[in-house]
Parts: sequence; C-alpha cells; structure tokens
Amino acid sequence: MSRVGQLPIEVPAGVEIKIDGSYVHVKGPKGELEWTFSPDMVIKKENGAILVERPSDQPTHRSLHGTTRSVLNNMVLGVSQGFERILVIEGVGYRAELDGDKLVLNVGYSHPVVIEAPEGVSFEVDTRARQIKVLGYDKQVVGQIAANIRKVRPTEPYKGKGIRYQGEHIRRKAGKAGKAA
Repeated sequence: MSRVGQLPIEVPAGVEIKIDGSYVHVKGPKGELEWTFSPDMVIKKENGAILVERPSDQPTHRSLHGTTRSVLNNMVLGVSQGFERILVIEGVGYRAELDGDKLVLNVGYSHPVVIEAPEGVSFEVDTRARQIKVLGYDKQVVGQIAANIRKVRPTEPYKGKGIRYQGEHIRRKAGKAGKAA
C-alpha cells in the first residue's frame, strides 16, 4: 500500500471542502482552488479529515493514490497557510525591485526584465538581503513563477553570479590555471 496515500488529510478551521465525485473545490482564507482528479480514486470526507482510497493494486492505481493525496494536501495547505519560494540574487549591480505588482530585475542585461504576477501570486523584495519572495496559495504556480524568475539569469559556476533558490548549492569550477611559461 502507498504510505503517503493512506495518510488522512486534516482539514483546518476556516477551510471548506466540496467533493463531487472526482471534482474537489477547496476554499479558505487565502483563496480558492479546484481540481478534477482521476475518476478511479475515491475521495471521502470523514470526521473532519479527507481520505483517498484506490480500487485495486494495479500499478496505475498505486501511482495515482499517493499523487492524489499529495495534490489534495497541497490544496488544503495552500488555501490555509500559503506557499513561498525564496530566490537569492548574487552579482555586482544585480538587483530587483517592485513596480506595483510587477517585479523588475536588473541582472546584467542592457534592459530591465519585467515579470508580472499572475492572479493569486505576489512578490516581496528585500533589497538589503537581495532576496525575492514568491508568495501564493497554489504550490504549482508559485514554483513555476520562481523557476521562470530563476531562468532569467541562472547562476553560473565560475563566479556564482545569477539568481538561485535559497539553500541551492551551486557547484563551483576552478577556471583557468594561468598561462604556461
């Protein structure tokens, strides 16, 4: 049995869940999310918790079991607590600033790069720590926006300049050893 799929999902106070077959709608203080899961998975609400069950031990059902439970758990956590991804900018002259709800990056190009926040996502910039926080209630969207920001100027291995995730280890290279006599 799937160890992840068997765990019940605790529903915190202030979160409403509507289950209609394989369609699930979750509403909380941070926002609303809806998703249609595989019709093979059985999603039930019992005693303030959500349970996901699978009909058989076929490989497709086993793989969907844990995935369905994880996506449901992320929906509940997102609308109650929210998610964040922190990016760190390194490099001389590299900086980020907010212009309304838009993120403006100056990372070594001849022009600033402007990234607009989609619905449900917001940015926070700490100029002293050179950090960008991507905040939102949909884990998938927050991760994708953070990846798009990182893609603007990925960290290079020689000097370590660029945008990286907080806690990401960049493998450094030595560079040239010098001229031979």
